[in-house]
Amino acid sequence: MDVLPWERLAGARRPGVPRRASAQAMAWLRAHDVELLRISLGLVFLGFGLLKFVPGLSPAEGLVEQTMSVLTFGLVPAGLGRVLVAAMETAIGFSLLTGRHLGAGMALLGVAMAGVLSPLVLVPDRLFAGPLSAPTLEGQYVLKDIVLLAAAVVVAASEFGRRRSRFGEEGRGGR
Repeated sequence: MDVLPWERLAGARRPGVPRRASAQAMAWLRAHDVELLRISLGLVFLGFGLLKFVPGLSPAEGLVEQTMSVLTFGLVPAGLGRVLVAAMETAIGFSLLTGRHLGAGMALLGVAMAGVLSPLVLVPDRLFAGPLSAPTLEGQYVLKDIVLLAAAVVVAASEFGRRRSRFGEEGRGGR
């Protein structure tokens, strides 16, 4: 059985914490780790999505509007693009928080991540305009999304793995 990083740390217990309590904490963490990740990811998406509904509140508003304009070849007006992204991020957040419609939520998250990471290719000069080409605040905003993407992959793998084991291979079209 693999040892998780926090279980390695259990050997270096604080004085006064009984080994049994430490083992119980590790068992609880192992039982709820992906659920906690899903909920925290949901809070992040819900918070960022709600900010984008109000013009001027999101520090990424200008970047979102420019990216949507480039991705849609200027067919979607900037304000509408911001509201569409806000609605998508809010829906993703609610899906992750409640655990309902996770298939649809994870599909939306995939679309969102493609859009969120696209400025790395579409407008890199806007993201890395600091001294010595250091990331701007917007660049840091986009780079942190790589962590959100990794968290989403873990949640998706866990959720879809759970569904596969629940329905069995026959229930999934015999794959």
